[in-house]
Amino acid sequence: MLLAIDTSLGVSVAVVDRDRGILAELAAGHDGRDRSTALEELIVEALAQSGVEPGTLSGVALGTGPGSAVAVELGAAAARGFAAALRKPVVRVLAHDAVALDRAEPAIVVTQAGEGLWAWTPYGEPDPELGLPVRLAEPAFVAAVDQVDRDGLFGSARFETAAVSAGSVGMLAERLFAGGRTFARRELYVV
Repeated sequence: MLLAIDTSLGVSVAVVDRDRGILAELAAGHDGRDRSTALEELIVEALAQSGVEPGTLSGVALGTGPGSAVAVELGAAAARGFAAALRKPVVRVLAHDAVALDRAEPAIVVTQAGEGLWAWTPYGEPDPELGLPVRLAEPAFVAAVDQVDRDGLFGSARFETAAVSAGSVGMLAERLFAGGRTFARRELYVV
């Protein structure tokens, strides 16, 4: 079981289990609340709703962005702190990969990345073995949404989203681990 956190777009927290799926998931948008306070409250509430004791978690899954530096680092700091307190690992997954997780067709995932920029990542057909998203290129940043894939190299439909599901972040981490795949190495943000 994992506690999953994503703060690249809003704040999302979930408790997931590889076999039972998403046990609890909560989110807070840009409602004016202090993001760090919202994150702390959502962690406590997600654990309570799931009935999971923190010590029984295997680790913490972190959505690494792309997003603004302040937003992504908030989640990273919370994940590192929570995991350190439990002496558990933090595993990182690209937030765009989590968005693409359950998409059955090729798509270009597009999100706001902060500082007036947009981030986009193209995906092909899912991996047939594990159903994992297949990234065709690394995330790119553009100044306007109409600049996404302006050369038409990927030709896929755009999938714009204003939120990243921590449940998807956690389930992607579970699938990556089960399949012996690698995790993201760092956070990805605009400074």
